[in-house]
Amino acid sequence: MSLNEQSHEIDAYGVGTHLVTCQKQPALGCVYKLVALSGHPKIKLSQEVSKITIPGRKKCFRLYGKTGYAILDLLMLEDEAEPKANQQILCRHPFQESKRALVVASRVEPLHEVFWCDGKITKELPDLKTIKARVNTSLETLRKDHRRYLNPTPYKVSVSEKLYDFLHSLWLQNAPIGQLE
Repeated sequence: MSLNEQSHEIDAYGVGTHLVTCQKQPALGCVYKLVALSGHPKIKLSQEVSKITIPGRKKCFRLYGKTGYAILDLLMLEDEAEPKANQQILCRHPFQESKRALVVASRVEPLHEVFWCDGKITKELPDLKTIKARVNTSLETLRKDHRRYLNPTPYKVSVSEKLYDFLHSLWLQNAPIGQLE
């Protein structure tokens, strides 16, 4: 049914970022992507691998090396056992099958902290001074080559074996199958 038949009150259309943002305070360069709906994992497929979402509820851990610097962040499915320090942890590239590493972390830090659940605040929110201090402390755990402005080394984010298998299983279930004749 067309909008005209519904007696709409639209009298103008606008397209573009400049309409809704102040250029001296530009738009935030990020995108929210759905990974689950009503408890069911969802995946967004794309011909560009960087745009494919990693489905399902996850938890994230930062793995540290003996030097105290962060080695990588590890995404895991919500129901997986947490990785332990001083034990081998298989870390996989989410999309490149041959890229994987066994990591023995000297320290494992959980990165997710729940502050809201079911529309309610579950714990006291930190003040801005505390948040800033945490960010600065966290940045200091990254090697200098990750923090440099010119040609920084990309920081690794890996997935667990279980999440890797789940991602690729869901990918194959949802990818269209071409027909040749």
